[in-house]
Amino acid sequence: MTASPTLPKSRQWLILAVLMFSQLVIWVDNTILSVTLETLTDPVNGLGASPAELQWATGAYTLVFATFMFTAGALGDSFGHRTVLATGVVIFGGASIWAAFAGDPSQLIAARAVMGIGAALIMPANFAILLWTFTGPVRVTAISISATAAGVGMAAGPVLAGILLGHFWWGSVFLVNVPVVVLALIGIAMLVPNFRSPTVRPLDPAGMLLSISGLAALAYGLIRAGQVIDWGRPDVWAPIAVGLVLLTAFVLVELRIKERSFDPRLLAQRVFGGGNAAMALVFFSVAAITFYNAFYLQGALGFSPLKAGLANIPTAVGAIVGAPLGAGLVRRWSLRAVAVPALIVVALSMGAFGLLGLQTPLIWIEILLFVQGLSVGMMMPVTGALISTLPMERAGAGSAVIHTARQTGSVIGIAVGGTIMSIAYRRAIEPALSDVPEAVQERVRVSAEQARHVAAEIHQSTLAQAADHAFIHAMHVGAVWIMLAALLGVAVLVFALGRVGKSTVSAPEPDRGRVGIRSATGAAPRSGTDNQSAYEGADLGS
Repeated sequence: MTASPTLPKSRQWLILAVLMFSQLVIWVDNTILSVTLETLTDPVNGLGASPAELQWATGAYTLVFATFMFTAGALGDSFGHRTVLATGVVIFGGASIWAAFAGDPSQLIAARAVMGIGAALIMPANFAILLWTFTGPVRVTAISISATAAGVGMAAGPVLAGILLGHFWWGSVFLVNVPVVVLALIGIAMLVPNFRSPTVRPLDPAGMLLSISGLAALAYGLIRAGQVIDWGRPDVWAPIAVGLVLLTAFVLVELRIKERSFDPRLLAQRVFGGGNAAMALVFFSVAAITFYNAFYLQGALGFSPLKAGLANIPTAVGAIVGAPLGAGLVRRWSLRAVAVPALIVVALSMGAFGLLGLQTPLIWIEILLFVQGLSVGMMMPVTGALISTLPMERAGAGSAVIHTARQTGSVIGIAVGGTIMSIAYRRAIEPALSDVPEAVQERVRVSAEQARHVAAEIHQSTLAQAADHAFIHAMHVGAVWIMLAALLGVAVLVFALGRVGKSTVSAPEPDRGRVGIRSATGAAPRSGTDNQSAYEGADLGS
């Protein structure tokens, strides 16, 4: 295997360990919050958060994550990916402490937004450092190993949340990030060179401002639609319209300037543009169904946080197994032959949530979650086809665009999925309101969680049962729409991959005569010799 010409092999693998540790906080935090949502609705043991506030706590993080990642990738290319990575880790750790001691839902939402900034700085820099550290076929192994950080975080997060919520207050779930952040910073300072493009480019402030504001406005409008259940309101359609206009302006500006952070013309390429659209639809579906599943397990089925955390482990196990399995099958057959059937299974697994109910045996839920994780994991070699279209000197900005597309899909998934569920729930619960005092009827209409609290207050057990059935109905309706979105992703992926087979676009190695590595010592690498595609491995965490 070809090693980096500038770094000893031992240091390469130590750098990989640091990178995995740095991104671990992101995946642990994502899964920890999903288990904590039900607790946060409790006015005594939580913050008494409404479903709208919980959606903002989830959406604010993902929104900021998506909108700032593009800028973060460009900053890494200009100022050094180690600098950006360390800054992101510090911000994430500080915001985690803020979130842990938030006194009300609005403070939690603000802290989660700042955590999104930290995550946005971490991800592109993390992946760019990995690409610069490893060359040739060894990069396949490095990417596959790095992917396990997401799987470990996905598996550990729910279990940790269940244990902590069973013994401590809800804020303790965020303090888990602090020791990880400290150790990651030590490793970054001691081991990671400050890789970056040798030619410092302008920061393109116009492009950054337009991309951030455009994505933020679009996502805000979509999330707002999920709260007011009315897409005709000005505070819904106006931000969406403004966001689309700003994003159009961003594309036009980037096409006209010479030193652009990212070339929008790449989006017109079938593999890169279509592949990103397909993966955005995958993450749309995953985010929406995960949001549903959190309330299904703890709300409708009454699982404790620990039991809900343990119940989600099959998803992580499936993803861990599916990532290397998919990469191996792609090398044997073709990307299209593996990714398209995997996405079909993803879609069907989403639709299968429409078969779950209040009496479904746990074993069937576990099998469904495992199949879902396995099929999503097998989708990850698509990342290789996308990354391989990018020039190495744009590693940070390019990988940021890929991550941004997926996080944007997640934001829209939460917003649209929440809207569908809210509408379906309100319609389903309405017949049960005839015997409910008018003073609390609106609270019952908000969500099944609120309806259960009201049922306890007025000592009306039949209302709680009606809320459970209304939630299940809403989840079934949402599952169908989520499945259709994933099936749309299948069609887009078939078009994007075309006749792509084993020999996908080769992953470009840096032209060492033209693009060097500016490390902490200022040393440039020797000429690289191995141009074999190194991106067939699975980027599970993306």
